[in-house]
Amino acid sequence: MRLAGVIPALAGVILVYAPFLWCRRRGESPESYGLSWKASPRSLCECAVVTASVLALLTAVAMNWPDEVLPRHSSASRTLNLAVSGVSAAIIEEIFFRGWVQPLFRKKFGAVASITFTSAIFASAHVFVARAPFICAVFFPGAVMGCLRERHGNIATSTLFHAFGNIWAIWFVPANLPAIGEWVSKFS
Repeated sequence: MRLAGVIPALAGVILVYAPFLWCRRRGESPESYGLSWKASPRSLCECAVVTASVLALLTAVAMNWPDEVLPRHSSASRTLNLAVSGVSAAIIEEIFFRGWVQPLFRKKFGAVASITFTSAIFASAHVFVARAPFICAVFFPGAVMGCLRERHGNIATSTLFHAFGNIWAIWFVPANLPAIGEWVSKFS
């Protein structure tokens, strides 16, 4: 495996195992943090409505993005690879951000602040990876995921929302987002 592949794999391992090791070291149940995937039919219906509503709005924005022809076409193998990666990333990130970080903040600051702080950290992590400031817009779906996690007490619905959002992104995320250098030069 190349170094470029080792770093994301290592990050994924850390993001998945750190919350569970934290719980084990403290003698706490992972479920007390919401690190479970318990979904009732009602919570799944609510998740479906929220997901459809948010993705419909984002699709309308994406379809009117300047200098883009969306939806993007993708081969079956590329789509499958991206979908598997997107679902895997959703599981890993939800375990870490909404299953561990958000409950830690909630204990100290309350629900609204914990959702806000966690969404800001989530968006910042995406800027680091994507190197495009516009990716900070990930804050808003992060807040939706935080609200789903808060409402249902675990990460089942936030993980589903996240996975569907990542799959949606295969076809609808604009490709012509400026890099950080381009963004900074516009405002210098």
